[in-house]
Amino acid sequence: MPIQIDGIDAKILNIIQKDASISVADIADEVGLSSSPCWRRIKRMEELGIIKNRVTILDRTKLGLDFEVFVAVKLALPNRENMEKLERAVANMPEVVQCASVTGAVDFMLRVVTKDMHCYEDFLREVLLSIDLISDVQSRIVLRQTKESNSIPLNLISNAVPRV
Repeated sequence: MPIQIDGIDAKILNIIQKDASISVADIADEVGLSSSPCWRRIKRMEELGIIKNRVTILDRTKLGLDFEVFVAVKLALPNRENMEKLERAVANMPEVVQCASVTGAVDFMLRVVTKDMHCYEDFLREVLLSIDLISDVQSRIVLRQTKESNSIPLNLISNAVPRV
């Protein structure tokens, strides 16, 4: 059952999912509250698990990590045990920045970030394909990222948040 939030909570969430470093006073000003009630709302949403983390998003291109690949992974035998084994293995691979179990012709989609094609090939050969559960891997090299966002569409849960 989803946790219900009101329009002010949604506005607060919209603000901090764009910039988690903004001060409580500035958030309060923007949503029309004083600092204390705003802070209490933020703390409540943290305690409820709505706010999971406050992170810094790095520019991977400026750090030389601008080679991105979507990897479709098919398991030889896609049962619960093998899926869980792959999920545990992937959790320890820093190159894999996202992993999703999916429907269709493959079992998992991975988003992999490395320095270049050679690093990806090393990762593929030495790390991913060393897992004997995998029967097929298909790589899709990203030519250009046209949209990348960590924001969730709060307008879908609250009429108080307009589409931007």
